[in-house]
Amino acid sequence: MSTKSTKPKPPAKRHDGRQPEALRTVHLERGYLRHAAGSVLISFGDTRVLCAASLEERVPPFLRGSGKGWVTAEYGMLPASTHTRSDREAARGKQSGRTLEIQRLIGRSLRAVVDMEKLGERSITIDCDVLQADGGTRTAAITGSWLALVDAVRRLVASGVLPQSSWKEIIVDQVAAVSVGIVDGRPVCDLNYEEDSKAGVDFNIVMTGAGKFVEIQGTAEHGTFDEKELSSLLKLGQRGIGELLKAQRRTLGND
Repeated sequence: MSTKSTKPKPPAKRHDGRQPEALRTVHLERGYLRHAAGSVLISFGDTRVLCAASLEERVPPFLRGSGKGWVTAEYGMLPASTHTRSDREAARGKQSGRTLEIQRLIGRSLRAVVDMEKLGERSITIDCDVLQADGGTRTAAITGSWLALVDAVRRLVASGVLPQSSWKEIIVDQVAAVSVGIVDGRPVCDLNYEEDSKAGVDFNIVMTGAGKFVEIQGTAEHGTFDEKELSSLLKLGQRGIGELLKAQRRTLGND
């Protein structure tokens, strides 16, 4: 009796033609704004976020006299960044819970790789404005904000405000982030809006250049996931973040 040999099927491509592990096209443009201490326009496919760093010679009250600096972030979406216009949060009189959660995540991610004592008693605020949203705005904001932060600290070093000879003495590692999820039963990396809206499982992963996790946000939107699926998602995230870290380094060049 003869049996037919079966070859493993190649992984199915996603609706935009990407393989499960593939990132969208990533573009990083430094120096996008004239007056910011550091600025980057980052694109993850059709998602575009403008990250701008501002310097202040002061720290929050709880850090006064400590000799330590502070890095924080603010996040917002422009009214026309999505399919339907959304009101400005300033017009509503308060920020949404989602906005507060995202900007705290960005701030935590950046502070994880900054030596606050070497920064001294000064603050750097990164404003992250979503110009166009197609999924992954928070992960794009983290990845772009790191570069804006680097340029702000470089300016402090170059001007002699900080005594260090290199920004790398203050920003001790890279940090980047990517989304992963299970869509149509398959683990995939860097979800766009269409995928994110129907994902059964949705994760945001933040990691340093040394391969350490800063934060893992994950939930089953529909149903549950098991240990094997969790492992697959983490591996996809690690691989995707590795590509983003390379993109950051290419953008910096020899700086």
